[in-house]
Amino acid sequence: MGFFSKVKEKLMSGNSEIEEATEDYVEIDTEGSSSSKSQLVVRPFIIEDFEHVKPIIDTLREGHTIALVNIKPLRDKDIIELKRAISKLKKTCDAIEGDIAGFGEDWIAAVPSFARIYRGPKKSEEVNDQPATVTDYNAGGDVL
Repeated sequence: MGFFSKVKEKLMSGNSEIEEATEDYVEIDTEGSSSSKSQLVVRPFIIEDFEHVKPIIDTLREGHTIALVNIKPLRDKDIIELKRAISKLKKTCDAIEGDIAGFGEDWIAAVPSFARIYRGPKKSEEVNDQPATVTDYNAGGDVL
């Protein structure tokens, strides 16, 4: 008789509830509804002040949200604060291994690590020499 068999025998001899519990099994429902954490959410944000960056960062760190950020109000108000806000978002995206890019002049998309942002065709694939309309914030250099 092995060591574990002896331990099991000693434990079961004193308590009949343990014996009953070992005969039962737990059935797991694999077709049940998925939890809300496993769902992907595309969420819009508006940055009017630098303080509005914190909820965006917190949401990105959770890892289930793609953030579409309207930067126009802050851009019209204070370009220096906008640069700080974008820099903060970029650092967060780098930390979570996500991606960030600008679309046009008024929008930024920030995604967690499981997603990448399409930046248009590569230079060799460009059609009619039209540049991509996506601003790459991960390339380094000046933010705006």
